[in-house]
Amino acid sequence: MPRASSHFVCLPCRASFKKPADYARVRRDVCPRCGEQLLNAGSALAVPKRRDTAAWRALAVLLAAGVRFR
Repeated sequence: MPRASSHFVCLPCRASFKKPADYARVRRDVCPRCGEQLLNAGSALAVPKRRDTAAWRALAVLLAAGVRFR
């Protein structure tokens, strides 16, 4: 049975990547574009379009507050 995937987002690039979740927090995921750390946003995230700056700003506030989409 495959492991569950989560959305990992890079806020500066406004990019999202779907990867298997690392619940033991062993690895440190980095963005392939800019090298910044990716944030685990959860598996039920509806990722906004890259050009929708207002939605990405709201997502950044939610992730900074500790909200995850499970």
